[in-house]
Amino acid sequence: MAETERYKQAAAQAAVDRIQSGMVIGLGTGSTARYLIEEIGQRLRERRLGGVTGVPTSEATAALAVQLAIPLTGVGQSPIAFAFDGADEITPGLALTKGGGGALLREKIVAAAALRFVVIADESKLVDRLGATHDIPVEVATFGVRGTMEHLRRFGNPTLRLDTGEPYVTDNGNYIVDLQVEPIEHPARFNQLLSSIPGVLETGIFVGIADEALVAGPGGVRSLFPR
Repeated sequence: MAETERYKQAAAQAAVDRIQSGMVIGLGTGSTARYLIEEIGQRLRERRLGGVTGVPTSEATAALAVQLAIPLTGVGQSPIAFAFDGADEITPGLALTKGGGGALLREKIVAAAALRFVVIADESKLVDRLGATHDIPVEVATFGVRGTMEHLRRFGNPTLRLDTGEPYVTDNGNYIVDLQVEPIEHPARFNQLLSSIPGVLETGIFVGIADEALVAGPGGVRSLFPR
C-alpha cells in the first residue's frame, strides 16, 4: 500500500474509534471515506460494533454500505452523531474544498445535519488558502449552464466537468463546473458570491461546518480544530 493510502487508512481508523454502538453516522464519499466504511463494516462483522446505521452522501457510498451490510437511513430520520468525510483542501481554520468526487451537495447536507462533522484526510490536503491546489467544484443546474458559466467567469476560469466526453451528471441530475481560482483570501465571502449566481445550486466551499479534522502523516494522526 502506498504511503498516502496508509495515511488515509489511519485517519479513517481513528474516526471509527469515535463510533459507539447504536450511533447514526454520516458516511462520506471518496477514497478516504471508503476506508472508513470498510472499517465500519469489518467491526460490525466482528461484532466489535453493533446497531450502527449510516447516512450515505452518494449512490456509490450507499452501494458500498449495502455490500458491507451496513444498514442505511436518510437525513432527518434520526440524529446523526457524527458525519465523517474527506476533503480536497483543508485550511488552518478548517475551511474546506470538497466535491472532487462530485457529491458536494449531498455531502454538505449531511455534514450540516450532523451533531459533529469530522474531516478525515492525509496531510497532503493541508493548504494555507483554498484554491491553492484544487479547483473549486460548483454544482449547477443543467438548464442555462453556459450562462451560469459566464457568470462564474467573473471569479476564475470555469470548466464543465466531463465523463467520457459527456457532461458529468451528479446523483442529483445536475452538472459540475470546476472553477480555477487564485488562492482565496476570504472563503466565506467568496462562497456567498458564487452562491448568489442564478443556476448555482451549491459550491464545494465548506466554511464554518467542520468541527474537527483528523489528519494523518508520518507522525501519526493529529486533531485540528477551527481557530
